[in-house]
Amino acid sequence: MSVVIKKLSPALYKEWDEYVATCDDASIYHQSRWISVISASLKQDCIFLYAEDSSGNICGVFPLVELSSLAFGRFMVSMPYFNYGGILADSDVVRDQLLEEAKRLGQEHKIDYLQIRESSDALVEQFVTKTDKVNMILALPESAEALGKSIGSKRRSQIKRPQRENVRAEFGGVELLDDFYHVFCINMRDLGTPVYSRAFFLSILQTFVKEAQLCVVYWDDKPVSTGFLIRHKDQMEIPWASTVRYANRISINMYLYWEILSWSIAQGCSHFDFGRSTVDAGTYKFKKQWGAQPQQCYWYNWVPEGKELPNLSPSNSKFDMAIKIWQKLPLWFTKLIGPILVRSLP
Repeated sequence: MSVVIKKLSPALYKEWDEYVATCDDASIYHQSRWISVISASLKQDCIFLYAEDSSGNICGVFPLVELSSLAFGRFMVSMPYFNYGGILADSDVVRDQLLEEAKRLGQEHKIDYLQIRESSDALVEQFVTKTDKVNMILALPESAEALGKSIGSKRRSQIKRPQRENVRAEFGGVELLDDFYHVFCINMRDLGTPVYSRAFFLSILQTFVKEAQLCVVYWDDKPVSTGFLIRHKDQMEIPWASTVRYANRISINMYLYWEILSWSIAQGCSHFDFGRSTVDAGTYKFKKQWGAQPQQCYWYNWVPEGKELPNLSPSNSKFDMAIKIWQKLPLWFTKLIGPILVRSLP
């Protein structure tokens, strides 16, 4: 099959999204709307490649973002910041041509590596593949009552604990952003992780008005626990969730997820994506108790000759001192410097 590989231009955004909508394996992160979000709020270059057949129709797409920094090098990821991405194509031939063009661009741009994030094992034989992460997916029951029965009495009692306090949950959009961001920044500082900018979350909420929602839990009218939700078709995903530490003593996290899962059921969702975890880690066990099942992540890596695949994981021991220092920094300083650093972390 003869195809031509091109870079996406604004004139073809609509055609790109129409093609993505026809692909069963597509995620919301394949949509062209992310170009404006990432380029404007994170100042990164989006290189969205597509294959065009002899009739001038799109027959494959490959969303890529190029990230670069003095600290972490230069690399291309599909898609950074999220758990999904990769190639959508009408055939393996088209897929391979998109891959070859990405490699060519990578060599031209002198990148350190190319990473492709997928849930399929189709490329295992072609790349260095990381399989240490899984996405935790819950098949939602038909009602919150059925969900309550499925999680058992111990977890129901944990949910009731904060309900005896002066807590409430609110769902909304931009009007809740400041409260979401306040809790998010505190939690990320305590974890020793740089924080995204407020502008990044604002851009998502304004660009994905129908798909993106915030949930904020208040205790005595103070925001203490939050979740950022993104819906795609019948699946709700929570890419970011945060809780201030002092609220953990009343099991506020259980209440947050109970409210979010119940709300997702009421919205007609059939599945809930808790996000990625390392098998048997604390977050994995937390998600597993709700009934979530692991879906293997396949993160494919291509490294140009003469380069080495870097380890940017927070578990890398060389980041231990930086994490400890970050945890002691004033909150205002982490808000100032964090967005500069995190934009270059995939």
